Amino acid sequence: MAHIVATGAGKVMMDRRDDPTHDYILNLTGKSRPRVLFVGTATGDRPDYILSFYQTYDSDRCAPHHLPLFSRERDDLRSWITEFDVIHVGGGNTANMYDVWRRQGVWDIFTDMFNDPANENLVFTGGSAGGICWFDGGTTDSYGPILQVLPEGLGFVPGSFSPHYDAEGQRRPLVHRALLDGELGAGWACGNLDSLHFNGSEFVTAISPAATPLALTLTVENGVVVETDLPVVTL
Repeated sequence: MAHIVATGAGKVMMDRRDDPTHDYILNLTGKSRPRVLFVGTATGDRPDYILSFYQTYDSDRCAPHHLPLFSRERDDLRSWITEFDVIHVGGGNTANMYDVWRRQGVWDIFTDMFNDPANENLVFTGGSAGGICWFDGGTTDSYGPILQVLPEGLGFVPGSFSPHYDAEGQRRPLVHRALLDGELGAGWACGNLDSLHFNGSEFVTAISPAATPLALTLTVENGVVVETDLPVVTL
């Protein structure tokens, strides 16, 4: 199955040019110069985010490209997108991103790529919105500064994903309430610089460059949310 690497932060991680997480992602492809596609839909294809991508995923380490959907340049997206080894989704407005992906056909393309057994070295990755999207749901600031539950996603990994768990005070209490109410299913949480690696829907490991990483499973037992630390591989 394809790999998924879900990270806590989006642009914060992208701006860390030499973070070993980037090399970890590229190495999963098994290629010396993988083709990497940046999808910046969640920020409306914001130029500074795209520039940051090209500065981090530069031509010395991979073959970088980006997918503009607000000024679309290609008629046939499917034949082009399916040529890439890494799909890297940026952070931003998760709900708006979903709407654009559905309208432009990207949602179905990603789903078909994930379900294709030939794509065993394909990597889907990203932080914040780019991490939530691979799961059944999560929490979001898509509707304003007060966080809300977003119980939808591509569902490649069953359950919920909660990014920014060490960086936003609203996040943890909202996630706990949503788990107890059944709005979100049991799942995972991690800090800004921490990532969770899955092979298909199966958890492989947590990775982080941080001195004090945060990676958790979140479950409900006897009406109480239980946070269980995951072992983390320090990069």
